[in-house]
Amino acid sequence: MKLKIFLSMLFLTLMITGFSQQAKPLRVGIAGLTHDHVHGILARAHDGDIEIVGIAESNRDLAERYLKQYNLPLTLLYSSLEEMLDKCKPEAVCAFNSIKEHLAVVKACAPRKINVMVEKPLAVSLADAEQMQTLALKYGIYLLTNYETTWYGSNRRAFEMLDSIGDIRKIVVHDGHQGPKEIGVSKEFFSWLTDPVKNGGGAVMDFGCYGANLVTWLMKGEKPLSVFAVTQQIKPEIYPKVDDEATIIVTYPKAQGIIQASWNWPFGRKDIEIYGQHGYMIADRNGMKTKTSSEKEEEYQTIPKPPSPYQDPFAYLAAVIHGQITVKPTDLSSLQNNMIVMEILDAAKRSAKEGKLIYLKK
Repeated sequence: MKLKIFLSMLFLTLMITGFSQQAKPLRVGIAGLTHDHVHGILARAHDGDIEIVGIAESNRDLAERYLKQYNLPLTLLYSSLEEMLDKCKPEAVCAFNSIKEHLAVVKACAPRKINVMVEKPLAVSLADAEQMQTLALKYGIYLLTNYETTWYGSNRRAFEMLDSIGDIRKIVVHDGHQGPKEIGVSKEFFSWLTDPVKNGGGAVMDFGCYGANLVTWLMKGEKPLSVFAVTQQIKPEIYPKVDDEATIIVTYPKAQGIIQASWNWPFGRKDIEIYGQHGYMIADRNGMKTKTSSEKEEEYQTIPKPPSPYQDPFAYLAAVIHGQITVKPTDLSSLQNNMIVMEILDAAKRSAKEGKLIYLKK
């Protein structure tokens, strides 16, 4: 009897211990506040599953404004990333600075064995991405890329239903909005988003990366054979240094991907069309239209958010680092997927500049 009571107590203790380990918040540092997507993590600061332990931002006025807005203490603020890393010792760093600064974040974090998640795209160039990949592999850290569209339940459902339409023949991805100035992004964000050095381009980078990421995912990590792209400056008076319109065509042995990236849509949109041998699916952030054969009627269904931790980048990051889920090479956030994304974007910029088809290396 005593043995049974002892075993029951031991089991209960293990369950409580396991629960407390699972519930332990992820210690996160923030590198930069100039990317407007930073509001996503700041708004999550008091949710309990993540703990913001430090913020590195040299623009003190910006930092104080955001800390006040989200009721966070000034003691979190550091003027340099290295000081924040050494004093706060985060488990992961989320980068919300310019795309050009992503490499510097990885250079600081990787030798300290600190995992990194950057906002899309992975890097400003393929050359920077290759350096980041080398560092991540050398020091054994996670290097993830966050896209808003990763957390759409409709995209996830479409992936699960790919077999219902047969082999993919064409994918068309629309991503964009009216333009950064037109939608009122912050001045700090605008200053580097429209800089060809700090962002690597305009709409081709800002929104072309979404399509490259999704097409690579839907094609199960297959690299395209070739890339062709056209970019334009439709509003040079607003965006004199970068493109504001881009179309990228990626070609596979038996399929095509058409990526439409724009700062000229009449309103914001992020949706995807997938055409197979005998059916199609059209998904946006709210739901999905499907027609799986010529004999069937088109159907529409609203799709809820994916289950935890796949509904949110920070819940996902915590689950990955705590060993609760595994990042597959073909996953949307994975380094492998996003290295192919960078190859596509690099080839797209070259194609638009040179006016020719670019073949990717095998």
